[in-house]
Amino acid sequence: MTHFGVDLWDRFTTRIGEARETLRAAGAPTGLLDQAEGARYLSRIVRLGLEMYLEGGDPDFPSFVLPSHATAKLGGDNPDNLYLSATILGDRSYRLTGNIGSVHYLSIGSKANRYAIDGTMASTGELQKEAFRADANGDFTVIASVKRPEGDVAWLPLAPDSNILQVRQTFLNRARETPARFAIERISEGLAHPAPTDPLAIERRMMAAADFVVNATRMFASWTAMFMPYPNEMRDWGQDMFHKAGGDPAIFYVHGYWKLAPGERLLIETDVPECEHWNIQVDNWWMESMDYRYLPACINAGNAEREADGSVRIVLAADDPGERNWLTTHGHSEGHLLLRWVRAASHPIPKLTLLRD
Repeated sequence: MTHFGVDLWDRFTTRIGEARETLRAAGAPTGLLDQAEGARYLSRIVRLGLEMYLEGGDPDFPSFVLPSHATAKLGGDNPDNLYLSATILGDRSYRLTGNIGSVHYLSIGSKANRYAIDGTMASTGELQKEAFRADANGDFTVIASVKRPEGDVAWLPLAPDSNILQVRQTFLNRARETPARFAIERISEGLAHPAPTDPLAIERRMMAAADFVVNATRMFASWTAMFMPYPNEMRDWGQDMFHKAGGDPAIFYVHGYWKLAPGERLLIETDVPECEHWNIQVDNWWMESMDYRYLPACINAGNAEREADGSVRIVLAADDPGERNWLTTHGHSEGHLLLRWVRAASHPIPKLTLLRD
Protein backbone atom coordinates (compact mmCIF):
# COMPACT_ATOMS: atom_id res chain seq x y z
CA MET A 1 0.00 0.00 0.00
CA THR A 2 1.27 3.45 -0.90
CA HIS A 3 0.73 6.50 1.28
CA PHE A 4 0.37 9.75 -0.67
CA GLY A 5 1.48 11.83 2.31
CA VAL A 6 4.60 9.76 2.96
CA ASP A 7 5.63 9.96 -0.69
CA LEU A 8 4.98 13.72 -0.84
CA TRP A 9 6.89 14.36 2.36
CA ASP A 10 9.84 12.30 1.15
CA ARG A 11 9.96 14.15 -2.17
CA PHE A 12 9.63 17.51 -0.43
CA THR A 13 12.41 16.86 2.08
CA THR A 14 14.66 15.32 -0.58
CA ARG A 15 14.25 18.38 -2.77
CA ILE A 16 14.93 20.94 -0.03
CA GLY A 17 17.93 18.82 0.96
CA GLU A 18 19.54 19.82 -2.34
CA ALA A 19 19.90 23.35 -0.94
CA ARG A 20 22.77 22.03 1.19
CA GLU A 21 24.98 22.73 -1.83
CA THR A 22 24.64 26.44 -1.05
CA LEU A 23 26.58 25.85 2.17
CA ARG A 24 29.56 24.62 0.17
CA ALA A 25 29.20 26.91 -2.83
CA ALA A 26 32.39 28.29 -4.35
CA GLY A 27 33.86 30.81 -1.92
CA ALA A 28 31.43 30.06 0.89
CA PRO A 29 33.16 30.66 4.24
CA THR A 30 33.81 27.53 6.27
CA GLY A 31 34.11 29.09 9.72
CA LEU A 32 31.74 28.01 12.46
CA LEU A 33 29.79 31.29 12.63
CA ASP A 34 29.20 31.60 8.89
CA GLN A 35 28.28 27.93 8.46
CA ALA A 36 25.87 28.03 11.40
CA GLU A 37 24.25 31.15 9.94
CA GLY A 38 24.13 29.41 6.57
CA ALA A 39 22.21 26.46 7.99
CA ARG A 40 19.87 28.87 9.76
CA TYR A 41 19.47 30.78 6.47
CA LEU A 42 18.28 27.64 4.70
CA SER A 43 15.77 26.94 7.48
CA ARG A 44 14.49 30.50 7.13
CA ILE A 45 14.02 30.14 3.36
CA VAL A 46 12.02 26.96 3.98
CA ARG A 47 9.73 28.97 6.27
CA LEU A 48 9.32 31.72 3.67
CA GLY A 49 8.70 29.24 0.88
CA LEU A 50 5.95 27.45 2.79
CA GLU A 51 4.27 30.74 3.71
CA MET A 52 4.32 32.07 0.15
CA TYR A 53 3.67 28.94 -1.90
CA LEU A 54 1.68 26.68 0.42
CA GLU A 55 -0.20 28.74 3.00
CA GLY A 56 -0.57 31.82 0.79
CA GLY A 57 -0.65 30.04 -2.53
CA ASP A 58 -4.35 30.20 -3.51
CA PRO A 59 -4.93 32.86 -6.23
CA ASP A 60 -8.69 32.62 -5.83
CA PHE A 61 -8.59 33.42 -2.12
CA PRO A 62 -5.38 35.44 -1.78
CA SER A 63 -3.96 36.96 1.36
CA PHE A 64 -0.87 39.01 2.07
CA VAL A 65 2.05 37.22 3.72
CA LEU A 66 5.50 38.38 4.78
CA PRO A 67 8.01 37.20 2.13
CA SER A 68 10.94 38.55 4.16
CA HIS A 69 11.14 39.92 7.68
CA ALA A 70 13.38 40.31 10.71
CA THR A 71 13.87 36.59 11.31
CA ALA A 72 13.64 35.21 7.76
CA LYS A 73 15.67 37.02 5.12
CA LEU A 74 17.04 36.65 1.62
CA GLY A 75 18.65 38.53 -1.23
CA GLY A 76 19.85 41.62 0.62
CA ASP A 77 16.56 42.28 2.38
CA ASN A 78 16.07 45.97 3.16
CA PRO A 79 16.20 46.71 6.92
CA ASP A 80 13.99 49.77 6.33
CA ASN A 81 11.30 47.76 4.55
CA LEU A 82 8.09 46.01 5.45
CA TYR A 83 7.50 43.52 2.65
CA LEU A 84 4.13 41.96 1.74
CA SER A 85 3.22 39.59 -1.07
CA ALA A 86 0.07 37.88 -2.32
CA THR A 87 -0.40 35.07 -4.85
CA ILE A 88 -2.59 36.01 -7.81
CA LEU A 89 -3.10 34.97 -11.44
CA GLY A 90 -3.17 37.24 -14.48
CA ASP A 91 -6.47 35.85 -15.80
CA ARG A 92 -8.29 37.07 -12.68
CA SER A 93 -9.16 40.53 -11.34
CA TYR A 94 -8.65 41.75 -7.77
CA ARG A 95 -9.64 44.60 -5.51
CA LEU A 96 -7.10 45.94 -3.03
CA THR A 97 -8.28 48.16 -0.21
CA GLY A 98 -6.55 49.73 2.75
CA ASN A 99 -4.86 52.83 4.06
CA ILE A 100 -1.52 54.33 3.03
CA GLY A 101 -0.52 55.15 6.62
CA SER A 102 2.40 57.54 7.00
CA VAL A 103 5.21 55.34 5.70
CA HIS A 104 7.86 57.33 3.81
CA TYR A 105 7.89 55.30 0.57
CA LEU A 106 5.21 52.89 -0.64
CA SER A 107 4.97 50.88 -3.84
CA ILE A 108 3.20 47.81 -5.11
CA GLY A 109 4.13 45.78 -8.15
CA SER A 110 2.66 42.88 -10.06
CA LYS A 111 5.30 40.31 -10.95
CA ALA A 112 5.83 37.18 -12.99
CA ASN A 113 7.35 35.19 -10.14
CA ARG A 114 9.63 32.41 -11.42
CA TYR A 115 11.77 32.11 -8.29
CA ALA A 116 10.82 28.43 -7.99
CA ILE A 117 11.92 27.90 -11.60
CA ASP A 118 14.84 30.15 -12.54
CA GLY A 119 15.12 32.78 -9.80
CA THR A 120 13.54 35.64 -11.74
CA MET A 121 10.61 37.90 -10.83
CA ALA A 122 10.03 40.33 -13.69
CA SER A 123 7.81 43.37 -13.19
CA THR A 124 4.47 43.42 -15.02
CA GLY A 125 3.04 46.60 -13.43
CA GLU A 126 3.99 49.14 -10.77
CA LEU A 127 2.27 51.80 -8.64
CA GLN A 128 3.85 54.29 -6.25
CA LYS A 129 1.97 55.80 -3.32
CA GLU A 130 0.81 58.94 -5.14
CA ALA A 131 -0.92 56.76 -7.76
CA PHE A 132 -3.05 54.97 -5.15
CA ARG A 133 -5.52 57.89 -5.26
CA ALA A 134 -6.00 57.78 -1.51
CA ASP A 135 -8.68 60.03 -0.01
CA ALA A 136 -8.17 62.63 2.72
CA ASN A 137 -8.07 59.87 5.35
CA GLY A 138 -5.51 57.85 3.42
CA ASP A 139 -7.98 55.14 2.38
CA PHE A 140 -7.56 53.66 -1.10
CA THR A 141 -9.00 51.19 -3.57
CA VAL A 142 -6.84 49.73 -6.32
CA ILE A 143 -8.01 47.34 -9.03
CA ALA A 144 -5.44 44.81 -10.26
CA SER A 145 -6.33 43.38 -13.69
CA VAL A 146 -5.07 42.91 -17.22
CA LYS A 147 -7.76 45.21 -18.63
CA ARG A 148 -7.99 48.80 -17.37
CA PRO A 149 -11.14 49.12 -15.22
CA GLU A 150 -13.89 51.58 -16.02
CA GLY A 151 -14.33 54.71 -13.94
CA ASP A 152 -11.95 56.85 -11.94
CA VAL A 153 -10.13 54.19 -9.92
CA ALA A 154 -6.46 53.40 -9.36
CA TRP A 155 -5.27 50.56 -11.57
CA LEU A 156 -2.38 48.14 -11.09
CA PRO A 157 -1.75 46.45 -14.45
CA LEU A 158 -1.42 42.68 -14.62
CA ALA A 159 -0.03 40.60 -17.48
CA PRO A 160 -1.23 37.12 -18.45
CA ASP A 161 1.77 35.63 -16.63
CA SER A 162 1.49 37.77 -13.48
CA ASN A 163 1.29 35.54 -10.41
CA ILE A 164 2.28 37.65 -7.41
CA LEU A 165 1.79 41.11 -5.96
CA GLN A 166 4.66 42.57 -4.00
CA VAL A 167 4.41 45.53 -1.62
CA ARG A 168 7.38 47.57 -0.40
CA GLN A 169 6.97 49.94 2.52
CA THR A 170 10.14 51.87 3.31
CA PHE A 171 10.54 53.70 6.60
CA LEU A 172 12.79 56.56 7.58
CA ASN A 173 11.96 55.75 11.21
CA ARG A 174 9.86 52.67 11.99
CA ALA A 175 8.98 53.92 15.47
CA ARG A 176 7.43 57.14 14.17
CA GLU A 177 5.69 56.02 10.98
CA THR A 178 2.46 54.07 10.56
CA PRO A 179 2.59 51.14 8.12
CA ALA A 180 0.11 50.96 5.28
CA ARG A 181 -2.71 48.41 5.58
CA PHE A 182 -3.69 46.10 2.74
CA ALA A 183 -6.53 43.68 2.06
CA ILE A 184 -7.16 41.81 -1.18
CA GLU A 185 -10.12 39.98 -2.73
CA ARG A 186 -10.77 38.40 -6.09
CA ILE A 187 -13.60 40.17 -7.92
CA SER A 188 -13.67 38.13 -11.12
CA GLU A 189 -15.91 35.09 -11.42
CA GLY A 190 -15.15 32.09 -9.26
CA LEU A 191 -16.10 30.16 -6.17
CA ALA A 192 -17.61 32.08 -3.27
CA HIS A 193 -15.79 29.85 -0.75
CA PRO A 194 -12.70 27.65 -0.95
CA ALA A 195 -13.36 24.14 -2.19
CA PRO A 196 -12.38 21.15 -0.05
CA THR A 197 -8.64 20.58 0.12
CA ASP A 198 -7.24 19.41 -3.21
CA PRO A 199 -4.43 16.90 -2.59
CA LEU A 200 -2.82 17.67 -5.93
CA ALA A 201 -2.84 21.40 -5.18
CA ILE A 202 -1.10 20.70 -1.87
CA GLU A 203 1.46 18.63 -3.76
CA ARG A 204 2.09 21.39 -6.34
CA ARG A 205 2.46 24.08 -3.71
CA MET A 206 4.76 22.09 -1.44
CA MET A 207 7.03 21.17 -4.31
CA ALA A 208 7.02 24.77 -5.55
CA ALA A 209 8.12 25.82 -2.06
CA ALA A 210 10.93 23.27 -2.18
CA ASP A 211 12.00 24.45 -5.63
CA PHE A 212 12.01 28.03 -4.32
CA VAL A 213 14.37 27.05 -1.49
CA VAL A 214 16.85 25.44 -3.87
CA ASN A 215 16.70 27.94 -6.72
CA ALA A 216 16.60 31.16 -4.71
CA THR A 217 19.54 30.21 -2.51
CA ARG A 218 21.49 29.03 -5.56
CA MET A 219 20.83 32.32 -7.37
CA PHE A 220 21.95 34.54 -4.50
CA ALA A 221 25.08 32.42 -4.00
CA SER A 222 25.85 33.08 -7.67
CA TRP A 223 25.53 36.82 -7.03
CA THR A 224 28.02 36.50 -4.19
CA ALA A 225 30.41 34.65 -6.49
CA MET A 226 30.18 37.60 -8.88
CA PHE A 227 30.85 40.23 -6.20
CA MET A 228 33.59 38.42 -4.22
CA PRO A 229 36.50 38.97 -6.67
CA TYR A 230 36.20 42.72 -6.00
CA PRO A 231 36.56 43.06 -2.22
CA ASN A 232 36.00 46.43 -0.56
CA GLU A 233 34.50 47.88 -3.70
CA MET A 234 30.97 48.90 -4.72
CA ARG A 235 29.83 48.93 -8.35
CA ASP A 236 26.95 49.49 -10.71
CA TRP A 237 26.62 45.92 -11.94
CA GLY A 238 23.79 46.87 -14.29
CA GLN A 239 20.25 47.10 -13.01
CA ASP A 240 18.57 44.52 -15.21
CA MET A 241 19.57 41.49 -13.12
CA PHE A 242 18.29 43.07 -9.92
CA HIS A 243 14.98 44.16 -11.43
CA LYS A 244 14.48 40.72 -13.00
CA ALA A 245 14.91 39.25 -9.51
CA GLY A 246 12.02 41.33 -8.19
CA GLY A 247 13.73 44.64 -7.46
CA ASP A 248 11.71 47.84 -7.58
CA PRO A 249 12.27 49.58 -10.96
CA ALA A 250 12.29 52.91 -9.11
CA ILE A 251 15.38 51.85 -7.15
CA PHE A 252 19.00 51.95 -8.34
CA TYR A 253 20.97 49.19 -6.61
CA VAL A 254 24.70 49.46 -5.84
CA HIS A 255 26.13 46.18 -4.55
CA GLY A 256 29.55 45.51 -3.09
CA TYR A 257 31.56 42.97 -1.13
CA TRP A 258 33.58 43.69 2.00
CA LYS A 259 36.39 41.71 3.59
CA LEU A 260 38.24 42.85 6.69
CA ALA A 261 41.06 41.38 8.78
CA PRO A 262 41.36 42.08 12.52
CA GLY A 263 42.27 45.73 13.07
CA GLU A 264 40.89 46.83 9.69
CA ARG A 265 37.87 49.00 8.97
CA LEU A 266 36.29 50.30 5.80
CA LEU A 267 35.58 53.97 5.08
CA ILE A 268 32.60 54.53 2.76
CA GLU A 269 32.19 58.01 1.29
CA THR A 270 29.50 59.18 -1.09
CA ASP A 271 27.72 62.25 -2.34
CA VAL A 272 23.95 62.18 -1.83
CA PRO A 273 21.81 63.12 -4.84
CA GLU A 274 18.33 64.57 -4.81
CA CYS A 275 16.18 61.51 -4.16
CA GLU A 276 13.08 60.27 -2.38
CA HIS A 277 15.04 57.92 -0.15
CA TRP A 278 18.40 56.20 0.21
CA ASN A 279 20.00 53.70 2.53
CA ILE A 280 23.06 51.52 2.86
CA GLN A 281 23.22 48.22 4.73
CA VAL A 282 25.69 45.54 5.76
CA ASP A 283 24.91 41.84 5.20
CA ASN A 284 26.54 38.51 5.97
CA TRP A 285 27.84 36.16 3.26
CA TRP A 286 24.35 34.71 2.71
CA MET A 287 22.99 38.17 1.80
CA GLU A 288 21.01 38.46 5.03
CA SER A 289 20.99 41.87 6.67
CA MET A 290 22.50 42.01 10.13
CA ASP A 291 19.96 42.04 12.96
CA TYR A 292 18.71 45.59 12.45
CA ARG A 293 16.38 45.32 15.45
CA TYR A 294 19.36 45.66 17.77
CA LEU A 295 22.45 46.53 15.69
CA PRO A 296 23.72 49.47 13.60
CA ALA A 297 23.12 47.50 10.41
CA CYS A 298 21.66 50.22 8.18
CA ILE A 299 22.02 53.96 7.68
CA ASN A 300 19.39 55.90 5.76
CA ALA A 301 18.30 59.35 4.66
CA GLY A 302 16.60 59.92 7.99
CA ASN A 303 19.35 58.98 10.44
CA ALA A 304 22.59 59.70 8.55
CA GLU A 305 24.73 62.54 9.85
CA ARG A 306 25.97 64.52 6.87
CA GLU A 307 29.24 66.34 6.23
CA ALA A 308 29.20 70.11 5.70
CA ASP A 309 29.01 69.65 1.92
CA GLY A 310 26.04 67.25 2.19
CA SER A 311 28.04 64.09 1.56
CA VAL A 312 28.08 61.12 3.91
CA ARG A 313 31.02 59.40 5.59
CA ILE A 314 30.34 55.90 7.01
CA VAL A 315 32.71 53.47 8.69
CA LEU A 316 32.23 49.70 8.64
CA ALA A 317 34.05 48.18 11.62
CA ALA A 318 33.83 45.44 14.21
CA ASP A 319 33.60 47.92 17.09
CA ASP A 320 32.32 51.46 17.37
CA PRO A 321 35.10 53.58 15.82
CA GLY A 322 33.76 56.81 17.27
CA GLU A 323 32.51 58.00 13.89
CA ARG A 324 29.10 59.60 13.46
CA ASN A 325 27.91 56.89 11.06
CA TRP A 326 28.89 53.32 11.95
CA LEU A 327 27.93 49.97 10.43
CA THR A 328 28.89 46.88 12.42
CA THR A 329 30.48 43.69 11.09
CA HIS A 330 29.14 41.94 14.23
CA GLY A 331 31.71 39.17 14.41
CA HIS A 332 31.99 38.58 10.67
CA SER A 333 35.07 39.03 8.50
CA GLU A 334 33.32 39.31 5.11
CA GLY A 335 29.93 39.90 3.56
CA HIS A 336 27.90 42.27 1.42
CA LEU A 337 27.18 45.97 1.20
CA LEU A 338 24.08 47.28 -0.54
CA LEU A 339 23.16 50.88 -1.31
CA ARG A 340 19.78 51.93 -2.72
CA TRP A 341 19.04 55.22 -4.44
CA VAL A 342 15.23 55.59 -4.64
CA ARG A 343 13.85 57.76 -7.45
CA ALA A 344 17.15 59.63 -7.52
CA ALA A 345 18.31 62.37 -9.89
CA SER A 346 21.70 60.65 -10.16
CA HIS A 347 23.38 57.51 -8.83
CA PRO A 348 26.78 58.12 -7.23
CA ILE A 349 29.01 55.11 -6.63
CA PRO A 350 30.62 55.30 -3.16
CA LYS A 351 34.37 55.47 -2.69
CA LEU A 352 35.68 52.77 -0.32
CA THR A 353 38.99 53.06 1.51
CA LEU A 354 40.55 50.31 3.62
CA LEU A 355 41.92 51.66 6.92
CA ARG A 356 44.20 49.90 9.40
CA ASP A 357 44.89 50.57 13.08
